Amino acid sequence: MRQRIYFFSLIIAGLVLLATSAHSDENENSTTYPPLQPLIDAAKAGDTVVPPPGIYAGPVTIELPITLDGQNKVTIDAGGKGSVIYLDTDGGSIRNLRLINSGESHNDIDAGVQVRGNFNVIKDNIIENTLFGIDLQLSESNIVRRNHISSQDHELGMRGDAIRLWYSFKNKITDNVIDNARDFVIWYSADNYVARNRVTNGRYSLHFMYSRYNLIEDNEFLNNAVGIFLMYSDGVILRRNEITHATGASGIGIGFKETSGLVLEDNKIMYCSTGLYLDVSPYDPEATNLMKNNLIAFNAIGIRFLNDWKGNHFIGNQFKGNITPVAVSGGGTANRNVWKDNYWDDYEGFDLNHDGVGDTPHEIYSWSDRLWVDVPGAQFFKGSAILEVIDFLERLAPFSDPVLMIRDNTPQMVSHEDNAV
Repeated sequence: MRQRIYFFSLIIAGLVLLATSAHSDENENSTTYPPLQPLIDAAKAGDTVVPPPGIYAGPVTIELPITLDGQNKVTIDAGGKGSVIYLDTDGGSIRNLRLINSGESHNDIDAGVQVRGNFNVIKDNIIENTLFGIDLQLSESNIVRRNHISSQDHELGMRGDAIRLWYSFKNKITDNVIDNARDFVIWYSADNYVARNRVTNGRYSLHFMYSRYNLIEDNEFLNNAVGIFLMYSDGVILRRNEITHATGASGIGIGFKETSGLVLEDNKIMYCSTGLYLDVSPYDPEATNLMKNNLIAFNAIGIRFLNDWKGNHFIGNQFKGNITPVAVSGGGTANRNVWKDNYWDDYEGFDLNHDGVGDTPHEIYSWSDRLWVDVPGAQFFKGSAILEVIDFLERLAPFSDPVLMIRDNTPQMVSHEDNAV
């Protein structure tokens, strides 16, 4: 793209600075920055606008395909009103800026950047003290890359979403760092690519709603209430993501509700209240969900089924250090799913022929003492001495026949990490 920097735009900026200086002399208690909008209005399609270093007043509206480059020396302050930048064009670029102090309206989605167009690039910006971070609506084929985003200092539920896609398709959201925002949401949006992002100290690291065929890989989600949750979102691929420390009453590593055709491969889900949570998934009776080669480790519950369901294939996963590897609410079974070639650290069998596969199946039973599965209040005592004693007595002299929850006929004797060594 032909890039031109208009020198008269710098003159305009200088005049605005002089006017602001005069205004400041009149009222030393007021803090007023020169507006950036005159520089934008002076540009033509295809121009690159590089403002002189400093702080400028927003909001700013961009309606032509220009490049706004702050060169890491420019701050735009919306002054607590509206969004900092409204990007309402195709083929524009916003980069190397610091965007601060949006308004506080959830209805208006006051954000660092509101995107309403296609083929735009928003990269290498610092977005802080804005309610929402970057909001895309009815926008396709945009790139959101290497931005640092944090929300305003509100209660968690009252913060805005760091990145929000609404009816937006074929966007690439990569290499962003998000901290202390509320959610990262993808709603009614398909064919998006989300990779190598780091999200910490939020509510939903990534939340899907009616969003199909998205690819999610190589992300790190740490210390959020929920890692990834998919609702009515079929055909999503999740691979090589690391989800840790989703704790608390609602702590879930990856959860599915009425979601079909998923592929979960090579993910690490560790130190969560619940590693995987399944609610009527897959919903399509002819579809399957594939969970393959995932590490599910050191969770209170490795996999929790909300009900007796089928259609999930668990192949080649590693279950390590979970207090309860598999639980099913309502006294049901998970054995109608496929369990094959998984590594279970509590497997008690042998491998006499040294083929790396246990000679007997690995079986998990549900005993009648599992009150904590169906009584929420009892979950507080999970792992306590009294429940462990009840658990031991139940196995010693069962009150009733236990229910077979899962049977893996080919349990692996060595984990993936041990094979790598």
